Amino acid sequence: MEKKIGFIGCGNMGKAILGGLLASGQARADQIWVYTPTPENVAELQEEYGINGAGSAQEVAQTADIVFSAVKPNITVKVLSDIASSFNKESLVVSIAAGVTLDQLATALGHDRKIIRTMPNTPSLVQAGMTSITPNALATADDIDAVLAIFRSFGEAEVVAEYLIHPVVGVSGSAPAYVFMFIEAMADAAVLGGMPRAQAYKFAAQAVMGSAKMVLETGKHPGELKDMVCSPAGTTIEAVRVLEERGMRSAVIEAMQACMAKSEKLSKG
Repeated sequence: MEKKIGFIGCGNMGKAILGGLLASGQARADQIWVYTPTPENVAELQEEYGINGAGSAQEVAQTADIVFSAVKPNITVKVLSDIASSFNKESLVVSIAAGVTLDQLATALGHDRKIIRTMPNTPSLVQAGMTSITPNALATADDIDAVLAIFRSFGEAEVVAEYLIHPVVGVSGSAPAYVFMFIEAMADAAVLGGMPRAQAYKFAAQAVMGSAKMVLETGKHPGELKDMVCSPAGTTIEAVRVLEERGMRSAVIEAMQACMAKSEKLSKG
């Protein structure tokens, strides 16, 4: 990619995107400009990655072809409104702010602006993210492909219509928290059985990661993969029986419904 890429704000998720871009070879350090309100942070990023430090958000907007808005969601609209006139006509603005809609972004930037709303999740920090990509009507196929490639450099990414953003929050954005709880609970049980805690976390986490990899790589239905582990009258089916008895599936579905409802409520302010 020969485009100039800018970051306005560069916290943990911004750094995940920046690191993915450089590690994948999609962009060189000299093609990237970064601005944060703290000059020390810019200096640290320059030293760590060799990128160009910018003196202002306006400088990033004027320089870059693709601009990542990576500031906190509660100040995203104000920051973009303040610099809206600095963007080039063909600039593509990519927001990673949870809960900020395409319409809100367009109101801040102008309704003639190419905008893509994204929602990465925290496993992006370890190159295993899942990101939804939601373009507005003005974003071109090339714009969408470029952004997909960037987010796929540190995980997976899919184009998702904006009306599905609340299910994305439930199944991806918030989901790592449920998985961490599951890993913690499994590790607690292993500790109860006598296993040292550090080892219990490793066994539980690896089992979850490996199981997810099987779903992604085999193409088999999760139920079919579950059946492969359940021998007749064996240990696994006994555990499955208890989980069904305690309503594990219903609890997960109800929790995600509550998560999606809360996401919808927050998006309406």
